[in-house]
Amino acid sequence: MSRRIALVVNPTSGKGRGARIGPVVRERLAAAGLTVDVHTTTCAADVGRIAAEVVASGADAVALVGGDGTIHLGAQVLANSGMPFGVIPAGTGNDFARGLGVPLNDPAAAADLVVGGRIRAVDLAVVKDEFITTVVAGGFDSLVNRRANAMTWPKGNARYTLATLAELRTFKPLEYVVTIDGERLETPAMLVAVGTGPMYGGGLQICANAEIDDGLLDVTIIEPVSRLTLLQMFPKLSKGTHVGHPKVRMLRGRSVRIESPGITAYADGEPLGPLPVEIGIAPGALTVFH
Repeated sequence: MSRRIALVVNPTSGKGRGARIGPVVRERLAAAGLTVDVHTTTCAADVGRIAAEVVASGADAVALVGGDGTIHLGAQVLANSGMPFGVIPAGTGNDFARGLGVPLNDPAAAADLVVGGRIRAVDLAVVKDEFITTVVAGGFDSLVNRRANAMTWPKGNARYTLATLAELRTFKPLEYVVTIDGERLETPAMLVAVGTGPMYGGGLQICANAEIDDGLLDVTIIEPVSRLTLLQMFPKLSKGTHVGHPKVRMLRGRSVRIESPGITAYADGEPLGPLPVEIGIAPGALTVFH
């Protein structure tokens, strides 16, 4: 019997890239003998609604064509459902796909992971009953994220670079209280990031040693440094070579609380809400093709 795959396409992801690669993915899946039901979203709310309908429909799996925002919305429904989940990256950052090792610029190859049928269970972070697929950021990085989201030019990761330079002009270290598994740490810092996987911001390995299925949250704290040092550190984040820097602390735990007055937390590239936030872990909550 042919496997039945629900293909959910966000056509607006990546400034229209979702619409362009949706047919490529459908053809690849169909050519492999899968029965493909295509669903196209018209707004963000559609992602969750369609995902819920897919779970109830008896489909064998779902594949989402979109960016981290689309994946985030789908995960709210697919978490703990047991429904295998294929990621077809079509957004700006695609950090969840990067962390899984999904090909970013070859939608046919990404579709082949669904065809192959190999699955794994990965962890999700949890904040106020909301599942997070990548990183919760609070500090300099969340301010950069806010600025980048408001920019219409340039496209892609260059927005994050320009936003970083703009924020550096006025940023000063923040005072944090970080509590990990009940152990309280008071520290000034440039940023605090908590993730189940390594990536955010379009490929920055802020939590470089994070394993997406170890049942733990990885915490990265960058202590106060000069603006020049922080600027020099950002290219290292792309390679994960900031690990070992004397001003970078990397910790792990199953529960994390971040407090810092006046700062908004971001998660999966979108605003999560003002600090403080309490972050938990949902081990193995999402079943993905890889």
